[in-house]
Amino acid sequence: MGKLSKKEKEDLQRVAASALVRKDMQHLSANRFNLFIEGQTINMDRLLIFLTEYNEFINHSPKPFKPIIDRIMKL
Repeated sequence: MGKLSKKEKEDLQRVAASALVRKDMQHLSANRFNLFIEGQTINMDRLLIFLTEYNEFINHSPKPFKPIIDRIMKL
């Protein structure tokens, strides 16, 4: 993305200062829903089901396991 023009910057500043946009963002923040969190904990069953189905959706095939053959690995 390139630099913004002066007009684009002014438009963004005007929108950022808008009380209506701020109110809408607060409403979205207060009413967001996270599918994976129940109470204060993450529901791992839902997360694993989602990840498994997403991998099927993108047609991701698991790669075969290849053991690491290096004996000395320094970072």
